[in-house]
Amino acid sequence: MLRAMPLLLWCLLIYFLSSRQSVPVSYLFEHEDKLFHACGYAVMGGLFWFWVRGYPNVQARAAAAAGLLFCSLYGASDEWHQSFVPGRDVAAGDWLADTLGAALMLTILVRHALAVAESRG
Repeated sequence: MLRAMPLLLWCLLIYFLSSRQSVPVSYLFEHEDKLFHACGYAVMGGLFWFWVRGYPNVQARAAAAAGLLFCSLYGASDEWHQSFVPGRDVAAGDWLADTLGAALMLTILVRHALAVAESRG
């Protein structure tokens, strides 16, 4: 359970930020929020990866698939949660950015894990 704590705390932070009417961020360019979403869920994907890969016999691709599913579903549930917060709304683009950010991070981690495994023979 302790190994999952960083992921749990990250999910709670996202939930907390989504519960606010606005997030205290100054945007420098249009759609910058999509970059924030992608980065936040890339972190989530990485935290999920390191939690799951700490268990014996968990294959890289299986960990990545589970992580992508988890992050995408969490992103969807977060958008639904925001529909109940005054001043917030549901945005499919935000969910897509969440999912793509997690997918990018998990792809990088799988490729790295496979390269390391190949180098070890």
